[in-house]
Amino acid sequence: MKKITFGTPEEFVPSKFCSGFNYMESDVAFETNQIVFKKVTKGIIIEWKVDADTQVFGFGLQLKRFNFSGYKVITRVNADPVSPCGESHAPVPFLLTNKGYGIYFDTARYAEFYCGRKKVNEEAKADNIATIKTTTDELYAARQLEGMTWMSVFIPHVEGIDMYVIEGNTITDIVSQYNMLSGGGPDVPEWGLGVIYRCCTSYNEEGVRKTAKYFRDSDIPCDILGLEPGWQSSAYSCSFVWSEGRYPNPKKLIKDLREEGYHVNVWEHAFTHPSSPIFDELKPYSGDYQVWGGLVPDFSLPEAKKIFAEHQRKELVQLGVDGFKLDECDGSDNGGGWTFPNHTAFPSGLDGEQYHSLFGTLYAKTMMQTLEGKQTFSESRNMGALAASYPFVLYSDLYDHRDFVRGTVTSGMSGLLWSPEVRHAENKKDLLRRLQSVVFSAQCLINGWYCSEVPWKELDCEDEVRELLKLRKTLVPMLKEAFDCYRDTGKPPIRALVMDYTDDDEVYKIDDEYMFCDNLLVAPIIGIESDEREVYLPAGKWEDFFTGDEVKAGRFTVCTEGIPVYRKIG
Repeated sequence: MKKITFGTPEEFVPSKFCSGFNYMESDVAFETNQIVFKKVTKGIIIEWKVDADTQVFGFGLQLKRFNFSGYKVITRVNADPVSPCGESHAPVPFLLTNKGYGIYFDTARYAEFYCGRKKVNEEAKADNIATIKTTTDELYAARQLEGMTWMSVFIPHVEGIDMYVIEGNTITDIVSQYNMLSGGGPDVPEWGLGVIYRCCTSYNEEGVRKTAKYFRDSDIPCDILGLEPGWQSSAYSCSFVWSEGRYPNPKKLIKDLREEGYHVNVWEHAFTHPSSPIFDELKPYSGDYQVWGGLVPDFSLPEAKKIFAEHQRKELVQLGVDGFKLDECDGSDNGGGWTFPNHTAFPSGLDGEQYHSLFGTLYAKTMMQTLEGKQTFSESRNMGALAASYPFVLYSDLYDHRDFVRGTVTSGMSGLLWSPEVRHAENKKDLLRRLQSVVFSAQCLINGWYCSEVPWKELDCEDEVRELLKLRKTLVPMLKEAFDCYRDTGKPPIRALVMDYTDDDEVYKIDDEYMFCDNLLVAPIIGIESDEREVYLPAGKWEDFFTGDEVKAGRFTVCTEGIPVYRKIG
């Protein structure tokens, strides 16, 4: 790994706020002297030449695209990504290639990456024969260029950048080093790897108790119960005070749930309502725009973190809460329009664009201060660069199953964790297919926040759900071992095939299979139209995870009502 500095970097960058940041320099084979750096009116440009067959991956959680070769990427925070342009709940300016290197750009700006372009006076051989194209497919088909192309990165509003070139034999090697740069993976408790069920937001204390009893009486595993916005006296924005009408005795409720073997996780977002006891104290340490009538705390400031954390500790953690769902820290510019502007001024000196990129990570850091060393495995709608050490899993209000599986594949390339959560389903098969994906993911999350009862009741598949969630419980020791490895070595517990099999060009387009823990390959079946799918197993010896039967490497079609999972032997 080697750090390269061009110009004068900004003060407020992700590494500034990364407590475990651990850079250890070594020599790299990458020819850094060939990197071209330019200052322009609106920012800086960094360019270097790459082979035309260079494959480009990464850029954080990506729901819409997996391989970015030849495409433009913008690392802009957005809760409602609808196109494969790089916008995401959790974009990260970290690119990976199949050429033995990746590069992390230490910036909180919305950077633009052009992943392979020809310049003037450089022959584009794919187009050197004059032709007439008469259909839209012909006109807009991707052109395979030959020879060398350019990687081009534009970063606005800055005069310099720190780049970290990281090399390895595989993408897994590169990502592991990037994760160790941020301090390693999170220390996750074993109970956090079990099953979490989020209760309906309209529930009162009685509804939560009824749900807790249902799981135990039905012999369905559940380790964590989540409370949604209704627990507060005000939400959207938040008071962070219990609703006396719905939860008259939260201390006893949480005590009783803990005695029944549950951990408790509560929903919140950081936007602070005027009725909150900390509103006045927090106001000097907040941005100059409101969201839903609430303050946006500047969590880069120790004063804001202290005020927020001490109140949460008193109201929640001291009662027994040990998990949080940090919502809406991503921002909705294209859909709901409820976010703060990019030109928002924060008292630390951060602007809105930088704070969007840092918000989720700084929020998670504040909640870790709230917990005072207690272990957690929680959720957040936004995380960013150098966030591997935080025990928070990403989730989304979007709900396309195909996108959710792609998120499982892409998130691990940038030190992030993702849950393809289950909420509702079109029918029984849809629910079971979604739950199969959730069982083989970082966090087993069923989010019933708008479901008046558990979503499988009306679909008559309680027995199948019980079987799948019991399967999850058998996977917990394996997951715990993988997470401990993640903490100690940076190796992600969930990995795209291209991470482990970087030299196999068959996996460069596979975004619906992934490695789970050390040696399992998971290939979820998506949709309800068919029980078939094509599976690709890279070279090696494999066996069916459920039957133990040997399965040959290569491509084949499988037909099953279950989820295809294969164990690599040796």
